[in-house]
Amino acid sequence: MKAIVIKQPGGLEVLQLEEIPTPVATLEHAVVRIEAAGVNFMDLSQRSGRWPVPMPFVPGWEIAGTVESVGADVSSVAVGQRVACPFLPKAGGYAEYVSVPAALLVPLPDAISTRQAAALLLQGLTAHALVFAAARVKPGSTVLVHSAAGGVGRLVTQMAKRVGATVIGTVSQGIKRDAALAAGASEVIDYSTQDIALEVGRITHGLGVQIVFDAVGQQTLEASLNALGRRGALIAYGSGSGPAPLVDLSTLEKLGSLSVTRVNATDYFTTPEEIDPAIRDLFTWVITGELNLKIECELPLEESREAHRLMETRATSGKLLLIP
Repeated sequence: MKAIVIKQPGGLEVLQLEEIPTPVATLEHAVVRIEAAGVNFMDLSQRSGRWPVPMPFVPGWEIAGTVESVGADVSSVAVGQRVACPFLPKAGGYAEYVSVPAALLVPLPDAISTRQAAALLLQGLTAHALVFAAARVKPGSTVLVHSAAGGVGRLVTQMAKRVGATVIGTVSQGIKRDAALAAGASEVIDYSTQDIALEVGRITHGLGVQIVFDAVGQQTLEASLNALGRRGALIAYGSGSGPAPLVDLSTLEKLGSLSVTRVNATDYFTTPEEIDPAIRDLFTWVITGELNLKIECELPLEESREAHRLMETRATSGKLLLIP
């Protein structure tokens, strides 16, 4: 089968299209013919070596497709069934096929396409964990969402708005302002030309926001802390501009007894009782139109370098998919 293989960390050139053995279903595993794979910042971090992984390595943590074969002990899914997996345990999504523990596969409703599923689940579950578990956003609160036009940011904005919060969004380029407004942001700050903390102070009449959702990291950490009001919370979940610097705990006290949480969504979805209701929410909201997905670009597997380039340059305002 065709797959993108990384043999050493580096730039776009390390993404190599190769022929590797097609996986075989064993015992509790199912082999899925991949119809769409989500591209995420995590993939870029692993490719560059910022997040070390054993090499050689097939990237891609999020896939959707059709079950091709099942192991002898599998009864939860059947051959021909449409499924998705938001968190592949060993990656492998940039390929034509992948072997997955059947227990991790999510059957898809008829109204959800495999492309929608690949664009929804990993980022949707991350947004769900951020808004409802980590931050516990309340009606009437004011929150700041960085990268509000991006994949997770657009979903966080929509979910926070759905709860009843007022959302201030930030974007890295002015051309993304409309996308952030369409997602539900009441105000949008272009942090390439505007001072985030100063603008938040103006918008909130000096009170600051209760919560900041920060996927940018290094470039926005200081501004995020300064944008928070008394007893506010910074919810960090990404490092699109590089790893954020360490925070001196005394600074949090001086700025108003702030709190900082670093979120990995998988820690919020370790059992079926935790993940199943969130997945039902996501599917329901997409089907009813309460959650709007934006698939920015679909590229063939062979163009994985272009997908990474687009994401690295922040040239997108929605989800990137690779199509084997």
